Amino acid sequence: MDADVHLCLDQLFIIVWEGASMHKVEPKIFLVGETRVVEEGLAAYLQHLGVPDWVTDAPSDVEKIIEVMGRLCYRSFEPGLNKNVTRVREGNKDYVGNILKTKHGSVTEHSSVNFIFADVSRVFTHELVRHRAGTAVSQESLRFVRLDDLKQWLPTVIRESEEAMEIYDETFKHLEGLQIQLAKLFKLDDPDVPFAKKKIVTSAMRRIAPDGLATTIGWSANVRALRWILELRTDPAAEEEIRLVFGKVGEIMLARYPNVFSDFTVEIADGLPYYKAASKKI
Repeated sequence: MDADVHLCLDQLFIIVWEGASMHKVEPKIFLVGETRVVEEGLAAYLQHLGVPDWVTDAPSDVEKIIEVMGRLCYRSFEPGLNKNVTRVREGNKDYVGNILKTKHGSVTEHSSVNFIFADVSRVFTHELVRHRAGTAVSQESLRFVRLDDLKQWLPTVIRESEEAMEIYDETFKHLEGLQIQLAKLFKLDDPDVPFAKKKIVTSAMRRIAPDGLATTIGWSANVRALRWILELRTDPAAEEEIRLVFGKVGEIMLARYPNVFSDFTVEIADGLPYYKAASKKI
């Protein structure tokens, strides 16, 4: 996977208790999918429309689809194709920029991106799934996945306090021990125990797992939704972990899809990036 697609969060980390020690692992953000143009189909449509030679300088298929869907609304692939249109904007950057400026955001819903967020806390995922419109979610199931170690992201306020770190240390070692103890009690490692029984017990055991437990979640969003969520979740008022994660999401989006995120500026607030759009909620 390309380096610009596979990024680790440098500042965000998970604590996993192994005996009396703390082992740091970094959460990872993977961009695993994005909208792709079916060139044969697009060529057939352009032939049907009478503009077989139309081309775009879009830097990505995500932005190419947005341009195509926008131009078909007004039949503005070239002057005269629509007799009301005597001139058209040339180039994907100017065309998409005008879409953002005029807030014709519906066409940006045609393009989507697909992420996997690994080793983020369930506190993070509980907040993320509140964004439903324009998104899709698939989360690691603790009904099926048995816990044999407890991973945890610790906010700065905890890491800065030695006493708080000791409290977290003792708490997570205790909760991890209970998971192991229950697994032994119900003989979950016994090959004769049917999977259906293991599922029932594992589902029960998750009830004493902390909300801050690290997990993995698959998350997809169309560009219109992502633009809004990016600004909302990097706002200084947002929770620290989700700001960290979406700070890195923003880094990927602006680098990979420069035209459709061209109106964003980045500020640093409390040491974290804050992505602000000139064209808000298109």
